[in-house]
Amino acid sequence: MPESPELSLPCRETAITVTLATLSLAACGGSSPSAIGSATVTAPRTAEDVTKTLGGRIATTKLIKVYTAEDDPNHLLGRPNGYTSKTEFGDSRVKPADVEYLGADSVERGGSVEVFPDEAGAKARMDFIRSVARNLPAVGEYDYLKGPVLVRVSRFLTPNQAKEYETALNG
Repeated sequence: MPESPELSLPCRETAITVTLATLSLAACGGSSPSAIGSATVTAPRTAEDVTKTLGGRIATTKLIKVYTAEDDPNHLLGRPNGYTSKTEFGDSRVKPADVEYLGADSVERGGSVEVFPDEAGAKARMDFIRSVARNLPAVGEYDYLKGPVLVRVSRFLTPNQAKEYETALNG
């Protein structure tokens, strides 16, 4: 059986580079937070966490519902290109007469929080909602984005009231 020839210099360098890259990726794996330089990487919060934080900063906000994959009205929870968690919240400043014919957990009663795996997913959802609202003003809403978190706020709130959600989200 003939002896295999030695790897040429470019092939040897490529093999070393691939091996080092593989080892580097393996060292970065895992689901727990890890330090990279001076930054700490953590998993995004859940929609319930974000909603509770909003409620702690805006007294008129109350958690209405935490959705599951079985009862999500948009059928996006846990699905491809969908969010990882979703809640609905109420805001007592929304007039009952404005929402009397809407479901108890509709965005118009206050708002919604949707958390995605990454910011790109949240932005794509926000862009989609805005494109629909552009053609149907009656379904318009205020949308606020921070990383993978999208906060959707009822159009029945005034611009100043809705802005409180942006401030609370970024606070």
